[in-house]
Amino acid sequence: MINKYNSFLAAVALLAVTACGDKSKKDAAAAAPPPTPVNVVAAEKAYATYYDNYQGVVTAINTVELRSQVSGFITGIFFKEGDVVTKGAPLYEIDRRKYVAAYEQAQANVSSAKANLVKAQKDVDRYNMLLKNDAVARQTVDQATAAYETSRSQVSVAQAALASAATDLSYATIRAPFTGRIGISQVKLGAQVSPGTTLLNTISAGNPIGVDVVVNEQDIDRFYKLQKASSDSTFRLTMANGDEYPYHGKVFAIDRGVSDQTGSIKVRIQFPNPKDDLKDGMSGVLKVLNTASGDKVQIPYKAVIEQMGEYFVFISQDTIAKQQKVTLGPRVQANVIVLDGVKPGDKIVTEGFQRLRDGGKITLGPPPAATGAGASGAGAPAGGGKPATQSK
Repeated sequence: MINKYNSFLAAVALLAVTACGDKSKKDAAAAAPPPTPVNVVAAEKAYATYYDNYQGVVTAINTVELRSQVSGFITGIFFKEGDVVTKGAPLYEIDRRKYVAAYEQAQANVSSAKANLVKAQKDVDRYNMLLKNDAVARQTVDQATAAYETSRSQVSVAQAALASAATDLSYATIRAPFTGRIGISQVKLGAQVSPGTTLLNTISAGNPIGVDVVVNEQDIDRFYKLQKASSDSTFRLTMANGDEYPYHGKVFAIDRGVSDQTGSIKVRIQFPNPKDDLKDGMSGVLKVLNTASGDKVQIPYKAVIEQMGEYFVFISQDTIAKQQKVTLGPRVQANVIVLDGVKPGDKIVTEGFQRLRDGGKITLGPPPAATGAGASGAGAPAGGGKPATQSK
């Protein structure tokens, strides 16, 4: 009787243990998360041309401030503000009357000095003839010769004064030093001006025009090399309104030295400006061709995850998604260049990675939000090809 009872207890215990084991397996299976549906795209190598950006300021290569070199009152203004004026065109006139009078007086002085010189020359000739016949003292001839030399010097002085008066008279009319666009006049008719101090206007040549950028001293060698061998596409300009400037530039000048305050140097890039689209003082972004352009690994930018200043992607390895740190280059339209961390052919998770963790299980297909009617064509093919939403 006892043996039957013990056998019964053993059978009950075995059934209980078996039931507990099956329940634990079922609970574990229920607790494991299902694979995450994702879309993947293969990383591929493609030719990429990209540029480094520098903040630039448009600067006229040739700019002159117009100031008077003589004093007086403004009696004439011969231009329309903001227009292009040609070289030599009259711009301002300062009261000419006293300068004309000074010039005419200087001309009269020259004529008088020349007349005295002629008289002195005749005296010398006459006294020399008399001296041959011992009809005059030698001292008289010497005095006449000295008077002649004095008269000749006075002619030179009078001619110099005439040249000075002519210069002052020419300064009374201020002309354009070169062909360029003139600004808004700083003086009006009747205003009194002083030599060298009163700013009348500013004129600048608009074609070609420069764009000034400030670069770190580490980049100086790069720009010297670009100055020697820059191509037509080396320098481009994006204007303040976001439009691409249609002409390409070249290095015009590199400043003489590095600033000891900022450790930077100024570089001026010259651009054609036939339509006068660029104005002195405008801002823009100078795009400099990166010499590392070429065949680079590219992935969709939307696949990149940023965490505390670092960048990651998920790479599909069969049914597992591995999180991989990457080093990014510049963006190329919808893609981004990967400098390190991804190889060509790696399958990059582009959709569904928001629910992934490193080492999480995945399955290829549309995320749950995309399931339902009409969603069968939204995901990637089973082989991991590009989904229809990927484009370059």
